[in-house]
Amino acid sequence: MGTSNTFMHNIRIATRGSRLALWQAQHIAARIRSLRPDCAIHLEVIKTRGDIILDVPLAKVGGKGLFVKEIEDALLNGSADLAVHSMKDMPAELPQGLVLACIPERETADDSLLSLRYASLTHLPHGAHVGTSSLRRQAQLLHVRPDLRISALRGNVDTRLRKLHEGQFDAIMLAAAGLNRLELHAPHMSRLGPPDFLPAVGQGALGIECRADRQDLLELLAPLEHRATRICVEAERAFLAGLDGGCQVPIAGHARMYDSEHFILEALVADVDGAGLLRAQAEGSADDAGQTGRELAAKLLEQGAAHILQKLYAATADHA
Repeated sequence: MGTSNTFMHNIRIATRGSRLALWQAQHIAARIRSLRPDCAIHLEVIKTRGDIILDVPLAKVGGKGLFVKEIEDALLNGSADLAVHSMKDMPAELPQGLVLACIPERETADDSLLSLRYASLTHLPHGAHVGTSSLRRQAQLLHVRPDLRISALRGNVDTRLRKLHEGQFDAIMLAAAGLNRLELHAPHMSRLGPPDFLPAVGQGALGIECRADRQDLLELLAPLEHRATRICVEAERAFLAGLDGGCQVPIAGHARMYDSEHFILEALVADVDGAGLLRAQAEGSADDAGQTGRELAAKLLEQGAAHILQKLYAATADHA
């Protein structure tokens, strides 16, 4: 620990370069400064594979950790001290030697449907053109509205909003948390959230990652931890791990606490076209969040999720 004092006064935060990612990193930096005003904090902007490949739908890029691997490499090789991630971008398993030092209180996990002309999903005309980069969103939209025309929409939040305003889409879907954080709006915005529309695992939550051997950072970040969010996110991520799924597949999971020690976890696995959609839920306690998530994954696999996911992975491999 001989060098910890140096690091504690000079912290390097690895982050992606989008406006939302920078907002999130700066938000955590401000919270650290409130705890330790003597800290000098620097943002290390890192381009990930997911940021570089913008002309291909995420599901066809393939692989897990598209938006985190290069950032995690920086933590492992010591060129950054901690990283701020959107939890929904994080694979279910972390690389050896890294830990989630803290998970702050979650923003809303809901999705938002944005449009220039139409007030909600039910108001979209027959055959309306909707943009989303998420197979999870696509599957749930088509399950309710099989008439919709869905196209891949990549890029940061500003880019996606610009394409909406240019008239390329009748509506687009984005995470409500990012819109809230950046204070972005569209003429019509409607929430799609649980229990009717399930979000990505970890959506709305931030994860602060560092090396497991950085006790100085673990102690520094401990006050930012939000217990209820950690419990819910751990249950969701265990469900995702139980399916061996990534954030680019039509898997959804959302947990909510209904008292200080117990939660309900709702989850789904769907065909990309929304024709087949399997849902299940389970109740669990804070002490068995991981077990509850894994058991719910096993239940859905038995109900047919294994077949749905096998079809998806085979189709992805064919397009690779």
